[in-house]
Amino acid sequence: MVNAAEAYKRQQVLTATPEALTLMLYNGALRFMTEGREAIEKKDYEEANNSLQKAQNIITEFRVTLNMEYEIAHQLLPLYNYVYDRLVEANMKSDVKQLDEAKNIITELRDAWAQAMKKARAEKGAAS
Repeated sequence: MVNAAEAYKRQQVLTATPEALTLMLYNGALRFMTEGREAIEKKDYEEANNSLQKAQNIITEFRVTLNMEYEIAHQLLPLYNYVYDRLVEANMKSDVKQLDEAKNIITELRDAWAQAMKKARAEKGAAS
């Protein structure tokens, strides 16, 4: 049986705009990176691997869903590739420095995305 929190979360995802889903994915990647870092520090390498693979899967999703018709996609792809590579290296070597580097990049991208969403909503509201 699904508990209320899981049902609420599922409903949020099902009703979210594509922009909100992207923000959720950024936040999820950051959460998994944080969990991976904590697991590395505790020397729980199995948990670190699980968390970092989840973050890698999100970055892979970002890479494969880029619409290359837009110039920004050509700028994001190398960043996503770099972050993915840092996550793999961090996972293989239990290297929190590489993990922190990946996390910093995704944090900046997430913050920029959140700002763009806020600006778009403001412009949409002003146009109404």
